[in-house]
Amino acid sequence: MRLRTLLGDHPCTAALKNESIKSDLVDFDFVEVSPTNKGFKPMVREQAFDVSEMAIVTYLMAKSFGKPMVLLPNVVLARFQHAYALYNAKQGRLKPADLNGKRVGIRSFTTTTGAWLRGILANDYGVDLNSIDWVTFEDAHVAEYRDTTKRAPAGKQIIQMLVDGEVNAVLGEKSEHPDLKPLFPDVAGEQRAWFAKHDVVPINHMVVVSAALSNSHPAAVWEVFRLLQQSAAVAPPAAVPKFSAGEMRRSLEMIIGYGTLFQ
Repeated sequence: MRLRTLLGDHPCTAALKNESIKSDLVDFDFVEVSPTNKGFKPMVREQAFDVSEMAIVTYLMAKSFGKPMVLLPNVVLARFQHAYALYNAKQGRLKPADLNGKRVGIRSFTTTTGAWLRGILANDYGVDLNSIDWVTFEDAHVAEYRDTTKRAPAGKQIIQMLVDGEVNAVLGEKSEHPDLKPLFPDVAGEQRAWFAKHDVVPINHMVVVSAALSNSHPAAVWEVFRLLQQSAAVAPPAAVPKFSAGEMRRSLEMIIGYGTLFQ
């Protein structure tokens, strides 16, 4: 059977997408969406794909509203998050603990990187998230989520607002602009210390299938899982996120706990 599929270009998906591994049971009709996260909204709202990469926070929110998707234990993107927070050094030095009462930009309040960073800021640096004036640029992938943040004026771009001093910091972004510096001053050191403390690698994206596919063709879902595993196994080891069942559980439990930060 042919499966309408959304998967980004990751080392762990390359063999599947270039058809160097194949199956006698399923074929994939890959839909190219750039960036891949633009496809998450139609998957959540319309079940646009049979198989889809999915941001884990979007999946958790979708599940809470009963969306018909089934999560597979295939991680396609995982990373430490500390490098994805910036401030404008021309406006003065800013450290994580200085964010209380500041104006902070984020693409959408429900982005997975943003959720991880808010959890890190609140739990490891004592930041009062309720004191922050959040500025967002997109709505949530899940239509039922009620977003109470302030929306940036039409036409504004998140990095340019930081450069222009219209926000004090941004989460979920990287930039080569010379005025913009990491909010965490020693990113590598902070990441090592955080991992030593929590023993968790943050998961960003996993893979889901539609509930319709899972209910009507469970053998096809098992085959999708197997092929994703096989594709990851032939990729360069250093480029592929690898999780034992326990490591995946710890990461998912932590981001589920951080879900209270959406309130």
